[in-house]
Amino acid sequence: MTLPKSQLQYQLVKQQQGFSLQLREGAPIRAPGAGELVVRVRATSLNRRDIMVMRGFYPVGPRETLVPLSDGAGEVVAVGAGTRRFKVGDRVAAIFFQNWIEGRPTAATATSAMGGAIDGMLAEYVTLSAHGVVAAPAGMSFEEAATLPCAAVTAWNGLFTRGAMVRNDFVLLQGTGGVSIFGLQFAVAAGARAVITSSSDTKLSRAREIGAIATINYKNTPEWAPAVREATAGVGVHHVLEVGGAGTIKKSLESLAPGGHVAIIGGLAGFGGDIPAVSLIGRSASVSGIFVGSRGNFEDMNAFITQHSIKPVIDKVFEFREAEAAFAYMDAGSHFGKIVIRH
Repeated sequence: MTLPKSQLQYQLVKQQQGFSLQLREGAPIRAPGAGELVVRVRATSLNRRDIMVMRGFYPVGPRETLVPLSDGAGEVVAVGAGTRRFKVGDRVAAIFFQNWIEGRPTAATATSAMGGAIDGMLAEYVTLSAHGVVAAPAGMSFEEAATLPCAAVTAWNGLFTRGAMVRNDFVLLQGTGGVSIFGLQFAVAAGARAVITSSSDTKLSRAREIGAIATINYKNTPEWAPAVREATAGVGVHHVLEVGGAGTIKKSLESLAPGGHVAIIGGLAGFGGDIPAVSLIGRSASVSGIFVGSRGNFEDMNAFITQHSIKPVIDKVFEFREAEAAFAYMDAGSHFGKIVIRH
């Protein structure tokens, strides 16, 4: 196809404090260079990080404008010279870190984070390196594939890559946002046993329908570690997807089985606090900081998703010109699973 000369594109525009979301008409579309491709974006999804970026709580450098959102999927509509990994018509999803292909991250990895260090996916077209996308899982809609790059890969790495989760392990999931619900789906598919917390009994009921063996309302039970241990017959959990941070890490460690693993992926209840060395040593526990993952991790996860016919849980789909409402909905925190924007 012949690329249009311009497109609609959302930008975060620097304000005195944080950014404001603005729709830009007539934004240029960059033709693909050698080894690049152009993706017609069909859907994007939001993460808590996107709210932090908008509010100015997330480092993006001295940028005055930024195309937001790390997560998006669409079809390839143009390829540059020497591009072999994909062809026009292929359905793809962007990876979170554009230069983290496999193995360990490097010092330069963070400089390629979409929707943060570099422009993201909330546009009609994006031009990317062919190495910076993966094939969308077969049978997934664009809306479903758009939920995967950040939340799903984070859950995958926390439980499998760093946690080595196996059948019959106990898993603790906090809340019912994107990472936790993907973690629940992965745990159930792997034959692990998931315990999940939330402040909503309605959401906890939905989590049981997906396969959680036990649920805990943390408003009714603010000191929930004993309840977690009770749900695991006193064993404790072998894995925690820790999204709370300083407000929950102590309880997570109290919930942990000997030799267990805590994957720290966020700080919804604040960052900071002392390292609980005695608790870690006493339980022979390990703690990992999880910052999404590589393209190789994404591809391994997609194979697992296809094998187990996992379908992402989408709470609500907004249309492209409703992006501001989608951000507000994410900020309210009432969702279960993922929030998607259809382009």
